[in-house]
Amino acid sequence: MINNILWLALGLLTIASIIPKGHSLKFAIAGSGWVFFSFHWALQWQHYYELADYVNVFLTILAAAACLLFGFVFIKKDKRLFTDIKGISTTTSLFMATTAAAIGGLSYFIFSEIPSMNTWIITTVTNQTIWLASIFGVVITRLDWNLIAVNGYKVEIILACTAIESIALFTGIIVSANAPAKRLAMAFFVSVPVIYALNLIRNVFVVDAYGMNWFGDPETSFYIAHTVIAKIGSLVALFLIAFAVLKILPEIIDMIDGVVNLIGGLLRNAG
Repeated sequence: MINNILWLALGLLTIASIIPKGHSLKFAIAGSGWVFFSFHWALQWQHYYELADYVNVFLTILAAAACLLFGFVFIKKDKRLFTDIKGISTTTSLFMATTAAAIGGLSYFIFSEIPSMNTWIITTVTNQTIWLASIFGVVITRLDWNLIAVNGYKVEIILACTAIESIALFTGIIVSANAPAKRLAMAFFVSVPVIYALNLIRNVFVVDAYGMNWFGDPETSFYIAHTVIAKIGSLVALFLIAFAVLKILPEIIDMIDGVVNLIGGLLRNAG
């Protein structure tokens, strides 16, 4: 049931993105897609609650509320909500967000929810991690399609090790921008391939640090390498990549401003 709701939501959001501007069904389909997307996120919080992952509990509830809000705005189609604020069209911003959600969602959930695609991307990243490690002189032993080891210490490559979340996010946002193809291509090449390459380097670093006990015992080495150094490095890299993308595609800033202004207007009206 959950998967059916997810694919229905992504399908509707994709259709709304494709329908030409001005078509009478564009708003209704987009609104329905956001509502179903809200249902999907609303069904996720219990899973994270059972894992005691309260940050993701909060984020899934927040995502459900935001999606429901977008769905309400599209379905209501109140002209007062779609006026230009500070020269920014909220209509354009919301449809850009719709396209970003559709493309980003498809880019991620195809690999997370379809077993064959999940196996393919994890296998590919495992292969390329071993290849890159050999270039750096790191000896990695392959134990299974997704299981590797350094110095006898095993590491399982999971979906989170593929960087598909960040790749999907940047892909969706970039594709949503109404900009010339040349700038879209530039934004893509300074983000997606760079994220993928840096993630492979991250994998090699973490596995070698863990297997060779760089920071003490294996558990401490893994924690420092994975949770501290790699996490901080990833955040810095994503910040710099996002900065570069926004410089190339300022249309994305306009989209964010439009959505923020819309939400601010709704809150003021509610007050």
